[in-house]
Amino acid sequence: MMHPRELKIENFTYDLPNENIAYNPANPRDSSKLLVYKNNDISTDIYQHISDYLSNDAVLVFNDTKVIKSRLFFTNETGATIEVFCLEPYGENVNYEDYFQKQGSVLWTCLIGKVAKWRTPKLSKILEIDNQNVELTAEIIEKLPDSYVVKLSWSPEEIPFADVVNAAGVTPLPPYIKRVADKADEETYQTVYSEHDGSVAAPTAGLHFTKRILDDLHSKGIETLFTTLHVGAGTFKPVKSETMDEHIMHSECMNITIDFLEHLLENISRPIIPVGTTSMRTVESIFWMGNKVANNPNIPFENLKVTQWEPYETETINSAEVAISALINWIKKDEQSHISVETEIIIAPSYTFRIAKGLITNFHQPQSTLLLLVSALIGEKWHELYDYALKNNFRFLSYGDGSLLLP
Repeated sequence: MMHPRELKIENFTYDLPNENIAYNPANPRDSSKLLVYKNNDISTDIYQHISDYLSNDAVLVFNDTKVIKSRLFFTNETGATIEVFCLEPYGENVNYEDYFQKQGSVLWTCLIGKVAKWRTPKLSKILEIDNQNVELTAEIIEKLPDSYVVKLSWSPEEIPFADVVNAAGVTPLPPYIKRVADKADEETYQTVYSEHDGSVAAPTAGLHFTKRILDDLHSKGIETLFTTLHVGAGTFKPVKSETMDEHIMHSECMNITIDFLEHLLENISRPIIPVGTTSMRTVESIFWMGNKVANNPNIPFENLKVTQWEPYETETINSAEVAISALINWIKKDEQSHISVETEIIIAPSYTFRIAKGLITNFHQPQSTLLLLVSALIGEKWHELYDYALKNNFRFLSYGDGSLLLP
C-alpha cells in the first residue's frame, strides 16, 4: 500500500466556485444543510435531524475548545495600523488553562501584519476592563523562520491574560473571509459548548450544533463526550509541495483528561463518531500515544508527542483497549488528572482508523490536509460527495454546511 508521503496533492483538488463559499453563517445554526453518506447512499437533510441517521448506541466526540480574540491591532507613531496575530503560546506542551490565567506578561508566537512599520521597541494601547484603564504593550523578542515571538505585557498586572485578550482582540475569521469580524461573529464563530480558551480557528463542524440537537441526541441514548484540541492557524495551511513527503504538518495542542479517556474506553465497542477533523485528530492521536506507552511503559513525557508519519511507520500495534488503558495508567502513575500534549498527526489515504467509525465535518478547501483526512475515511468516494454537494448548492468551508460520513 502506498505510503502517504508519496501522495500527489494534485489528486485532491476540485473546482470551488466563489458562490459556493459561505461568508456568513446559517441562521439558525441547525438549519444548515446536511449531506448524509450512509450505506453507500448520498442524501440531503438539515442538521436539526442529524440524530435520525445515527444509531442509538453512537458516541459523538466534540472538541470544546474556545476561540480567542487573537487579532490584536496597534497604532504606531505615524498612525499606521499594525496587526499582531497570536498563533499559540510560546513554548512546548503549554498548559493552556494555566497560561490564560497568567498575570503581567506572556510570550506568544505571532504573525505580524505591516511589521516594517514597527519601528519603536514597543507598541501600546489602552483598554477598558471592568471599568478601569489597562495599558497593553507589545514587544518583539525574537524573529522565527515564519513568525515572531512577541511579549505582551499589561498594567495593572493582576488582571489575567484571558480578560486582556478578550478586551483587546478581534475574533479571527478564516483568511478567505475578507472582512474584520463583527459583534455577531463573536457568537456565531464559537460552538455553543465551547469552554477552554486557546483556538485561533473554530472547530467548524461543531458550529451547527444547538442545545436542541444535543437534547435530542441525549433523548435517544446517544452519548456525547467532550475533549480539547486547540485549533491553530495551521489548519488553513495550504499544501504547496507536489507530494506530501515535503509538507510539514502543523502541530496542535491537546488537553486530555483521565475522565475523558475512561469514558472513551467504556464506549470503545460502540460506534465512535468525531464531530470535526480536530476531534478526529484527537481520538486517533490518543490511540498512538497509548500505543507508545503500551510498547514502552517508561516512555518519557517528551516522547509522547505524535509525529507526522508515526502511524505509518510503527511496527507493534496494539488494540484500542490496550492503548487507551496504558495511557490512563501512565497518567495516573504520576497522580495527574490530565496531560497537555502536541500532535502532528496527518491522516491521509492508507491510514487505518483505530478508534473512529465515522465523521461529522464541513466541506474543505481543495488540496488541503483536511480533504486528505476525508479521503482516508471514505476513499475515492469523496469526489462523488463533493460533486453532489456543489450541484445541490451546499455552502462550503468554515461557515458552510456539512456532512455525516458513515462509511
